[in-house]
Amino acid sequence: MASFSKVKLGEIANIKGGKRLPKGHTLLYDKTLHPYIRARDIKDGVIIFDDPVYIDQSTYEKIQRYTVDKGDVCITIVGANVGDVGQVPTFLDGANLTENAVKLVAKDNDEYIADYIKYALQTQDAQKQMKNAAAGAAQPKLGIYKIKEVEIFYPSKNIRARISTILSTYDDLIENNNRRIAILEEMAQKLYREWFVKFRFPGHEKVKMVESEFGLIPEGWEVVKLSEMCNLTMGQSPKSEFYNENKEGIPFYQGVADFGLRFPKERVYCTKPTRFAKEGDILFSVRAPVGRLNIANSDLSIGRGLSAINHKDGYQTFLYQQLKYLFRVEDSMGNGSIFNSVTKRDMQNIDLLKPAIEIVEKFEEIAIPMFDLLDNLEKRNINLKGQRDLLLPKLISGKINV
Repeated sequence: MASFSKVKLGEIANIKGGKRLPKGHTLLYDKTLHPYIRARDIKDGVIIFDDPVYIDQSTYEKIQRYTVDKGDVCITIVGANVGDVGQVPTFLDGANLTENAVKLVAKDNDEYIADYIKYALQTQDAQKQMKNAAAGAAQPKLGIYKIKEVEIFYPSKNIRARISTILSTYDDLIENNNRRIAILEEMAQKLYREWFVKFRFPGHEKVKMVESEFGLIPEGWEVVKLSEMCNLTMGQSPKSEFYNENKEGIPFYQGVADFGLRFPKERVYCTKPTRFAKEGDILFSVRAPVGRLNIANSDLSIGRGLSAINHKDGYQTFLYQQLKYLFRVEDSMGNGSIFNSVTKRDMQNIDLLKPAIEIVEKFEEIAIPMFDLLDNLEKRNINLKGQRDLLLPKLISGKINV
């Protein structure tokens, strides 16, 4: 077993903040030359750009100093997922960065140093330091001066290179799967927008448009409340004495902190759960950040930060895309309303478009095979991440010699 010394992040990297959008400027969902990285995109050591947003040229000119370069390490600094880490991939070189994250630029030109910092910041020790530093306010906030004080193990250059090479083998496989997932997600969202936002579904030329709460919609379609179309279960948190990490009871999720790309990550279990989600239910965050989605990949229990939703007629794939589009901006519905949290009544009263059933069924015929493949890719990634995460702390701490 090797013995590694520690250094503070501020000694080996410059830390720079992102920038909020100028007043009156908005994010775009149609592709431009300027991608924009949100806090929600930063997770598990990567930038997950499966639901991309962009800014136009005029916005870019006002915030062009706040961009990232390939290889920069980003850290989220606000909210429930404070301390999430991601490294900028080649295709996001030059992207703008949200004010809710910072970037770390290594002071040394060593080609492996950024990779190593990314891995070191994902250890339990580094994560604990960041979450503790951010605690104490209603909304956790991790200031730059606090990030500079975070300590990580820092072995010699050669050992850092070997550790990074071993772990990046797993990450290369995961990233390849993530690229395929992002393509499938984008295809599904484009199809949804084309059919249910722009109303260019098969046979639309022959359908009359009529007035509704959403403006003009196809005749025969309706605007209904979520409670009319969906079954809704609001989470409830048992006493903490019933929680454990020894796999006793059933998986328990309090909020978005344990969300993965599509499936939540098992960490906490509960022996006396009170509210449940069934396998296949959509998990919807009801506390900031409101509107994040995951899918229950088993029967599980949910705490007060989540709700479980399923379509009364079984059209889960359509419903997932509908909710994803509606809450495409963090804490905000498509109409621009901002939420720090939502109640059961708020959820029940969300207006949803109820299209003609035959169009929903045609959409599901196309989209379900995409999501079956997508889910298989995500399950492969969960296995790869599990193997990598067993190695990571042992390599970084020197418990495994390399």
